[in-house]
Amino acid sequence: MPQIDAREPLRAARNPLEERKPAQRKGFLGTYGWRVYALPVLAVVTVLVVVQSVTAPAPSAQPAEQSAAGPPPAGGAPASEAAGPGVRENPAAPVDLNGETAVLPNGGDFTPSGTGNWHVVPGSGEKIGTGRVYRYTVEVEDGIDPSSYAGDDSFASAVQGILSDAKSWTADGKLALQRVDGSSARPDFRVSLTTPDTTHRPDTCGFSITYEASCFRSSKHRVLINLARWVRGAKAYGPNLSGYRVYAINHEVGHALGHSHVGCGGNGQPAPVMMQQSFGVADDYVARLNNVPGGDQGAVPADHLTCVTNEWPFPDGH
Repeated sequence: MPQIDAREPLRAARNPLEERKPAQRKGFLGTYGWRVYALPVLAVVTVLVVVQSVTAPAPSAQPAEQSAAGPPPAGGAPASEAAGPGVRENPAAPVDLNGETAVLPNGGDFTPSGTGNWHVVPGSGEKIGTGRVYRYTVEVEDGIDPSSYAGDDSFASAVQGILSDAKSWTADGKLALQRVDGSSARPDFRVSLTTPDTTHRPDTCGFSITYEASCFRSSKHRVLINLARWVRGAKAYGPNLSGYRVYAINHEVGHALGHSHVGCGGNGQPAPVMMQQSFGVADDYVARLNNVPGGDQGAVPADHLTCVTNEWPFPDGH
């Protein structure tokens, strides 16, 4: 979301790796989905079973927050595919993409405040892609209850899986990404799961737009992923929490790679991954939110265009 000090150039921690065969990439959802999202899915299934055993809703009854009205608006795979057949991570509801979509959805509990310090999740990976190599760590703020995000390894697997996917930032052959751990030289950026209160601080993301958001702070080389959004997603994505998480990583890492915010390219088209989809996919609404001191004023035109959600930089894999 907000891009902080993004004009500062990134510098590789060391020269790119010796040229070698790029590692084989597997689709993120097929490789990591059930492990990453098993905990929130089980919680949703438990709630649904309890509700159904106590009440017999009328055929037209819908959950208070969401209800089914056709397929989810997201461009990526639905949550049911990530978590297993017949299961949704969030209950489905019609979403007015031209409405007030920046509000944090209802959902699971999360830790509101941490220590403001992060620890590196151990682990590293092969270089993915060709071209300039960007190295990153995966980190988690100290003081977060791990039950809200299924633990450090789950978050790290999600991040690495997303950035290794053939539809992520390495697809055009211009750059490579590699996960490193704390024993390596300083990484180019640090993907950091962070509590809302820490993201609100003026030295991290700030809170000029008073809705939960993630950001990239270039002066700290830190991609801050807001825990509240990681747990609950965004209204524009409806039930597709897994798709939103893919978007959040790709969008904020996009800032670390030098990309800025953009608007919708055409009515009904998939939103660019650098659109502020945590707030929404309607240009008029996002432009209004940006029009505050500290907002990304002028980045998105008020041109009456509304997209549909999309979580990938290169949805076709090239």
